[in-house]
Amino acid sequence: MSNTVTLGGNPIEVGGKFPAKGDQAPAFSLVGKDLADVTLASLAGKRKVLNIFPSLDTPTCANSVRKFNQHASDAANTVILCISADLPFAQARFCGAEGLDNVQTLSTMRGSAFMEAYGVAIKTGPLTGVTARAVVVLDENDRVLHSELVGEIANEPDYAAALAALGK
Repeated sequence: MSNTVTLGGNPIEVGGKFPAKGDQAPAFSLVGKDLADVTLASLAGKRKVLNIFPSLDTPTCANSVRKFNQHASDAANTVILCISADLPFAQARFCGAEGLDNVQTLSTMRGSAFMEAYGVAIKTGPLTGVTARAVVVLDENDRVLHSELVGEIANEPDYAAALAALGK
């Protein structure tokens, strides 16, 4: 199954099944800043915001991390996961330089299964191999409360809708 998004108005095929509201979130394993695997199961009992994007090296992606960091402390029992193809070292360097300590960065460096399971694997175009921009909000039981596959990769997600799903 695939979806289509755009990059600069040009169609980009995105592979996998993007989760819909009410779905059970697929299990995943991604790489944390200490190079250890972080799984969905390791975050059990917490609400989760998955802020998924191509790379911190783009202004839109960097801005999404900043914006979610601002709201992270307002969301009780919630972890904000910023997921990109960047290596954990680069993610840690970015967050350190920006003073962003309310979000948790995760790398897809060993996470191609995640990209397919969450329907964000870019299959065509210049960004092939990284993720499309998306936000998925999960409850404490890993049920999808909100999901948005951003239609134009250069655009920011709907922060208000994601936060509203958390009751904010």
